[in-house]
Amino acid sequence: MKVTSFVSFLFNLLIVTSVIAQQKTEVEYAEMKQKKLAEKSPFEKIIDRELPASIIYENEFVIAFIPLRPQAPVHYLIVPKKRINTVNDVSESDLIIMGHLFLAAKKVAEKTGVAETGYRLAVNTNRDAGQSEFHLHMHLLGGTFVGPMTNKVAEK
Repeated sequence: MKVTSFVSFLFNLLIVTSVIAQQKTEVEYAEMKQKKLAEKSPFEKIIDRELPASIIYENEFVIAFIPLRPQAPVHYLIVPKKRINTVNDVSESDLIIMGHLFLAAKKVAEKTGVAETGYRLAVNTNRDAGQSEFHLHMHLLGGTFVGPMTNKVAEK
């Protein structure tokens, strides 16, 4: 299989997985999550250079690259090299890694010209947020007005 065909296949798989993850029942989501936790994440494969990626930044703690499905003119994923499944799994021993996520975001924003105009950092955690890859990652979105976080009004 050619690399471009494989990347296209992976792209389509991630789109379908993301949409399906948001529509699953709690039980279905838990089963999907356990299955994914048992295998190497796509991000680990990028870190290990088993999958191609357009890398914009890397140090010993984190890597930043263009996602397969950009959601804004400037969209990068910033991923710790250590697999941390969700924000709920961050521990005190991860403080340096988490700091490097934000330093990487600052450097990527500067490098891509959105530091002054503005950008959004987003981390999805579990089902209600639509997390479909269980390797913590931060989205850096910019290059346009990104609008409100949601158009739904929270009920109290």
